[in-house]
Amino acid sequence: MRVLIVDDSSVMRKIVTRGLRQAGFSIDEILEAGDGVQALEVLKGAEVDLILSDWNMPNMDGLTFVKEYRKLGQTPIVMVTTEGGESKVQEAVACGANGHIKKPFTPETLKNTLGKFFT
Repeated sequence: MRVLIVDDSSVMRKIVTRGLRQAGFSIDEILEAGDGVQALEVLKGAEVDLILSDWNMPNMDGLTFVKEYRKLGQTPIVMVTTEGGESKVQEAVACGANGHIKKPFTPETLKNTLGKFFT
């Protein structure tokens, strides 16, 4: 299992990584990107099984990244963000996101939300 974590905060990328491990997921490799532009570059050279993306980032935000990536691939994308309003969640799903996790989160939240992608 290869996971791409897209977040402009390196600390948050580490928190997500730790949370995934604490949730007990078997992950072979975790790739990282600081925004949607970097994520698209990473995805040109690597196939991943799951993408976890923040919403609010410079250069290319998470929603724009989802829209752009959906032109290229169908890897599941779960938004991991403070944007938790129902209209925002619906907008992300309409653009191609496969789920949503609200920050702050626990390993249990990650396990419950992401478990279906690790089968």
